[in-house]
Amino acid sequence: MKVYEKAPAKINLLLDVLHKREDGYHEVEMIMTMVDLADRLEMEELPRDTIIISSQAGYIPLDEKNLAFQAAKLIKNRYDVKQGVYIHLDKKIPVAAGLAGGSSDAAATLRGLNRLWKLNIPDHELQELGAELGSDVPFCVTGGTAIARGRGEKLEMIPNPPQCWVILAKPPINVSTADVYGRFRVDKLNSHPSMADMISAIENQQFHDVCGQLGNVLEDVTLSLYPEVHQLKDAMMKLGADGVLMSGSGPTVFGLVSKESKVARIYNGLRGFCKEVYAVRMLT
Repeated sequence: MKVYEKAPAKINLLLDVLHKREDGYHEVEMIMTMVDLADRLEMEELPRDTIIISSQAGYIPLDEKNLAFQAAKLIKNRYDVKQGVYIHLDKKIPVAAGLAGGSSDAAATLRGLNRLWKLNIPDHELQELGAELGSDVPFCVTGGTAIARGRGEKLEMIPNPPQCWVILAKPPINVSTADVYGRFRVDKLNSHPSMADMISAIENQQFHDVCGQLGNVLEDVTLSLYPEVHQLKDAMMKLGADGVLMSGSGPTVFGLVSKESKVARIYNGLRGFCKEVYAVRMLT
């Protein structure tokens, strides 16, 4: 038997940091949603007790450093599963991009193995497992659109934002999330994005209000470290995207676009800055 799972990328419409916690993590408030750029996973049971991962992408680890591997190992150990599994990972989401590609792969692995091995684990339990693997994994288990609090594991589902095009552009650099958070100083913030205003814009399906409320307090740190991210954001705005923001800790920048007629111009214009440009739809 084989099972197949889609692992979509996420973007942060809003990312705020409230304070640094005693455990060293930062207390965050985010609004996350998913876009139609996805990895695809194929899972097949093996008779022997082992985990094997393959991928067409030559740049990702296929051992215990891989989050999908860690997810398979966690679910096997927690539920005392003696069968092995072969996982093929068809990678489309850029790595170290602020799009939660690895987290979404881990979430898809949890969902897929739950089906493959008929474990009947409820979603909230899969989310708890996911929280042991990474802050974005619980959200990626169920997808949709959610407010995430705590380290990202406390989720409150909200309506999906208005349907639109999303243009993603990743410059040819990798950004360390730990490094960005390490340099971030919450006491130096002049202002915080408005969670209440963004929720209101989404609930009322006001596309231009959603664009006006986009905010990410990590942007200033990443933009100061990587001028090319700044250039990419400026280029996307000049090319006519309705709302532009860096996703997560970067370096991917996304633009929200309401009119399909603008998409090709923005996409082609950004290809002059970087090779990794994607024009996709919001997943709703």
